[in-house]
Amino acid sequence: MKAFKAYDIRGVWGSDLNEETAYRIGYFLPDILPAKTFLVGRDMRLSSDTAFAQLTKGLNDRGVNVDSVGLSTTPMIYWTTAKYGYEASVMITASHNPSNHNGFKISAKDAKPVGYDTGLNKLEKLVESDKKAVVAAQRGVTKEIDVYAQYIEYQRQYLGDLSKLRVAIDCSNGASNLFVKKLLGDTPYYINDTLDGRFPGHEPNPLEAENQEQIKELVLKNKCDIGLLFDGDADRITFIDEKGQFISPDLIIAFLGNYFLGEKHQKGIVLQDIRSSRAIQEYLGKLYNAEVVTWRVGRAYAALKLRELDGCFGGELAGHYYFRDFYYSDSGIMAALLVLRLLAKFKAEGKCMSQIIKEISGYYNSGEINFKIEKKQEAMDAVRDHFMGIEKPECFLDFDGYRLDYQDYWLNIRPSNTEPYLRFLCEAKDEKKLKEIVKTVTDIINSKMQ
Repeated sequence: MKAFKAYDIRGVWGSDLNEETAYRIGYFLPDILPAKTFLVGRDMRLSSDTAFAQLTKGLNDRGVNVDSVGLSTTPMIYWTTAKYGYEASVMITASHNPSNHNGFKISAKDAKPVGYDTGLNKLEKLVESDKKAVVAAQRGVTKEIDVYAQYIEYQRQYLGDLSKLRVAIDCSNGASNLFVKKLLGDTPYYINDTLDGRFPGHEPNPLEAENQEQIKELVLKNKCDIGLLFDGDADRITFIDEKGQFISPDLIIAFLGNYFLGEKHQKGIVLQDIRSSRAIQEYLGKLYNAEVVTWRVGRAYAALKLRELDGCFGGELAGHYYFRDFYYSDSGIMAALLVLRLLAKFKAEGKCMSQIIKEISGYYNSGEINFKIEKKQEAMDAVRDHFMGIEKPECFLDFDGYRLDYQDYWLNIRPSNTEPYLRFLCEAKDEKKLKEIVKTVTDIINSKMQ
């Protein structure tokens, strides 16, 4: 089915997903996660109530109970799953996708992600099968639970003294509106700060330039120290500096090290994805002698790897930040509180956000470039062979596309797990070298399109 992705289930409601699909997902989920009670939350999308009703009907018909938290952020579902010992949970959301989409993010015990390789593949086959749903003699029961106060209290521990900061926040009309004002109060400048599943302000994808325009304008207009931009379900966040410039999310991984490795003196590995800047290792290695491990893209891989390594924290270029203290899961709100806490301390020392980021990275970055191409593997191999033919890399990774690291530059080329694209990214110490690499790779890939 088109909606079953590498990390979750997601698609256009009424086309890729519908009421029957949601029911069958609920009915067959216990075959993948044999729990007596499922925790379920949902976002504010217009189809989420319907998806919730059908999913829980399927679970109840199977004889499984449901504890519903009602409207939720995705991270609150992760936290509640692990904190209160649920063996399975579902968050109904399409994350950063447009308003006509919806989906399901599924977790096992301890909030471990269930991806296509770890259960969604089997669920897909059951949903597509001709097996009939038979109502259990003892149907399950759905009840409402309230964990808002406990969750807010947990997040509150990461608040610093923000009285000297001017902060702009764009909630994207998404689920972050449930908690942000309760934590940060009315002092920040807010936009798109109502729950609205139509996303009237802009689409809830914080990586798209057009969706950043409003928060950049708000930062500059009010002379703010920083801008925050959440996605639809608040598991991701991106940041804007005081000059109205977008901060590459991977560099925030390095910045967060000042809390975990500096302020809290925590021990443990830091995790980054294969697209992340080499500046992270250089910055954290120099300041804290930290070990940074590179791994695959996506929560289905990152959360499990951080747990396996018992790493203290990590992140991705997409704006996900994972924390050992958050059950190895990602949270946009927790990341926001920590960044603000750190920035307040740096500001007291006379440093602004743009200066801090400049100190972290001295690389020129291409940004992620997408190529729509049928012969993905052939194009990837051609790029790899070209650069290896010139010079042997200092480091070569091949578990999520290819990453080649050289002394003064690095590059990554990988197939998208969710879209029909080949994604390319590179960094170089010299801008001329960066342009040369981009042109070379573009020419190689274009030659494979013919």
